[in-house]
Amino acid sequence: MKKHFVFILLFFMVTFVSAQNQTILTAGNFFKSVSEYYATIKDYEASFTINAGGTKMSGKVSFKAPNLLRMDFDDPADQVIVFSDNRLLMYLPLSNATFIQEVEKDSSGSAAEAGNLATPQGLYLMNRYYFIAYEKSQSAEPLTEDSDENVVKLILSRKTVAEGFKTINLAINPETLLIRYIKAVTTDDRIFEFSFTGYILNTNIPDVRFVYDSPSDSNNYYNFLYTE
Repeated sequence: MKKHFVFILLFFMVTFVSAQNQTILTAGNFFKSVSEYYATIKDYEASFTINAGGTKMSGKVSFKAPNLLRMDFDDPADQVIVFSDNRLLMYLPLSNATFIQEVEKDSSGSAAEAGNLATPQGLYLMNRYYFIAYEKSQSAEPLTEDSDENVVKLILSRKTVAEGFKTINLAINPETLLIRYIKAVTTDDRIFEFSFTGYILNTNIPDVRFVYDSPSDSNNYYNFLYTE
């Protein structure tokens, strides 16, 4: 009888410890698998929507490895954001203005930079500078209340106060390993929400896709970030 009791006790102890280790490791391991998969993607296009403090926008995003990203908006129409190496360009047609900034390699904190999180470089920085955990559990759950698509939801918390985002929430399809939703909260509590749909992968997007010349009559503003 005692032997049976000891065996059962040991069984539950081992099961409990294994479950705890799995819970601790799985969030990081799952994120690692997503990051490794994104590192294999040569290029992609997708539709996006953005909610920035109640202002809603939408359009198409194009990415090409290792560090080319372009966002063409249909709302507001003709707005364009382009990342090329460490250079950020934003054309805002409503203001007839072009903003150009040399962006530090590890910087974050703006709406434009939040959009760059769904790239291999963005995932690398998140893994390096943020603690990774599940929002609730490692089980997949509906993307939204009325959605029939299940996703794994993660929450990332910054390791130091130097990071531009305090927290980042990710919703990832566990079958495709593609990011469907991002919620990024800045240090001054601004919230940027991104949704991505209709991914098309590895179509050999030409480099010229990421070359953009704003209208000649637009007003150009250089180094507009990080100024007093």
